[in-house]
Amino acid sequence: MTNIYVGNLAYQTSSSDLESAFGEYGEVVRAQVVSDRDTGRSKGFGFVEMSNSDDAQMAIRNMDGQEVQGRNLKVNLARPREDRPRR
Repeated sequence: MTNIYVGNLAYQTSSSDLESAFGEYGEVVRAQVVSDRDTGRSKGFGFVEMSNSDDAQMAIRNMDGQEVQGRNLKVNLARPREDRPRR
């Protein structure tokens, strides 16, 4: 399983928009736009999990810098989440 970070998303981009855009390159296991827990509004980034790492690499190469809904995407491998103390 390969996890991909997708940044600079337009605020109206939905998780299903991400899934269909990345689905052109292979099987998308999960696509999620991250939203603010208080307002429910998109934070402008999300993650896509793809089952095949070769497909994921192709998606990263092809989608990075592509314009989607008026914004040029920033796409790369997601880094592992750092443990942060709870507020």
